[in-house]
Amino acid sequence: RLSRRLRPVVMRRLKEEVAKDLPQKIEQVRYCELSKAQREVYQSLLEEGRKMIAGSEGGQRRMLALTALLRLRQACCDLRLLDLPDVNEHDGSVKMQELSGLLDEAVEGGHRVLVFSQFVQMLQGIVPVLADRGFEFCYLDGQTRNRGDVVRRFQDSAIPVFLISLKAGGVGLNLTGADTVIHVDPWWNPAVEAQATDRAHRIGQKRVVTSYKLIARDTVEEKIVALQERKREMIASTLGDGSFGGNVGLDEEEILGLFG
Repeated sequence: RLSRRLRPVVMRRLKEEVAKDLPQKIEQVRYCELSKAQREVYQSLLEEGRKMIAGSEGGQRRMLALTALLRLRQACCDLRLLDLPDVNEHDGSVKMQELSGLLDEAVEGGHRVLVFSQFVQMLQGIVPVLADRGFEFCYLDGQTRNRGDVVRRFQDSAIPVFLISLKAGGVGLNLTGADTVIHVDPWWNPAVEAQATDRAHRIGQKRVVTSYKLIARDTVEEKIVALQERKREMIASTLGDGSFGGNVGLDEEEILGLFG
């Protein structure tokens, strides 16, 4: 019923209709098994979060749940994001190991890569990995002032890697110099990730674009992926496909369901 009421007042032109010659976009999910150290910290944070939520109510409950969810997502990425003492670099982040392998493979194959994360500290942790390999890179987050210069430097060169915070680089950038996109961590709204990937997959792109999403198995990240799919289906049921870039809210039931 909502779809029928919207149809007369919504005018849409899909990218597939405008850019019919646009190369294919391939999306892959790469699952990572948490290290023993990560799993222990993750389980401890999960139990702590459940207890806090159970003992709260109202608006406080939602805020506590969001805080606990943030810490769980940080544990999935890199234990160093939690400012824990004596974190072993090797065991602290399986995603960093997976990302290193993907970057080596992509750069050796002549590809250029956009790396997105919501956590600026995670991006900063990738910098030494690139330095060890001698890979040149560009960097963009919310504190970058010469945003246009950084983008032009990447586009007009052969620099292989561009590190971008999701909030700073999700919209308004043309980065068709890249043909590989890596999302280090998932976000619940699929439109936000799609917009980030489309910085490379847009008019002017001549190569097939491959997008990777790194997901920690048996964690809230897997549940976020399932939530993304439900959001996508909801959008498709009202507007005819899952490409709408609107902001679909995350309600309290959905937040609490991630702790189930």
